[in-house]
Amino acid sequence: MTLKLALAAAAFFACAAGAAWAQDVTPPGFRLPPMPPITATTPAKELFGRVTRPSTGRERSIGFYSKGCLASASMLPLSGPTWQVMRPSRDRFYGRLTLVSFIQRFSKRVASNTSWPGVLVGDMSQPRGGPMIKGHASHQIGLDVDIWLRPMPAQPLTMAQRETLMSTNVVAENRIDTNRFWSADHMQVLKDAALDPQVERILVNPAIKRAVCRDARGDRGWLQKVRPQWGHDYHFHVRLGCPAGEASCKPQADVVPGDGCGKPLDWWFTPGRLFPTPPKIPPKPRPPMTLKDMPAECAAVIREP
Repeated sequence: MTLKLALAAAAFFACAAGAAWAQDVTPPGFRLPPMPPITATTPAKELFGRVTRPSTGRERSIGFYSKGCLASASMLPLSGPTWQVMRPSRDRFYGRLTLVSFIQRFSKRVASNTSWPGVLVGDMSQPRGGPMIKGHASHQIGLDVDIWLRPMPAQPLTMAQRETLMSTNVVAENRIDTNRFWSADHMQVLKDAALDPQVERILVNPAIKRAVCRDARGDRGWLQKVRPQWGHDYHFHVRLGCPAGEASCKPQADVVPGDGCGKPLDWWFTPGRLFPTPPKIPPKPRPPMTLKDMPAECAAVIREP
């Protein structure tokens, strides 16, 4: 099977499993070809998706979470006492220093508060942020990270295992409930993330949000940060807010007040949302983002040798 066919097959089965490319579309040891020439029409994802090291200078998040780049990124070490980076061949283990610090302290808290030895870290950002060749629309400015819904094993994983091991789907086939893999530890892990003051929001599958609404006891204030979004069956997405006073970083709108349970959550389970009917005529794909569509400063970030 050719590499192109292998990637297509992986993407197809990931979608069929309801995992939204489900952690494994990059084959083990896969390396992208060199970065193409920078022109006015070159898709930005082809540029940012192939650069292999961070830029220099002052650390900054430039633009919005889904349209921006990252200057002077920090790298999360691939292994720590309470975390391990998964799919390292993707080269998506970069972020703001605040994100790296969050992962380190959050994973330590998880190891203290649950039976998990630590967390498995999915995608952060690329070395200079920006759009990715495959996968996320966001994760572009160094303030997003995916955390797997599978505990880190007590023993270190080999690099080969990190490329092939799958996460755990905790959503039932009916897409309304969680399945037998959902546990009190999952609940505590989400709570530990939400209680961190730098976390702005956490994206989970609506069925997971439903379980959180059902099972939370005591102070429920942290539930406000846990927001429903399709595609988060195997992992949850943590987003930090823009650093205070950094004008180059464009913040997201404030989270809607309230815990997000009840009627606001019920909307996600209406027939048209739960099992949407595909359009008879597929929409025409949007043209890819280019450098001219991004903040002007991103051109300097990507052009730096």
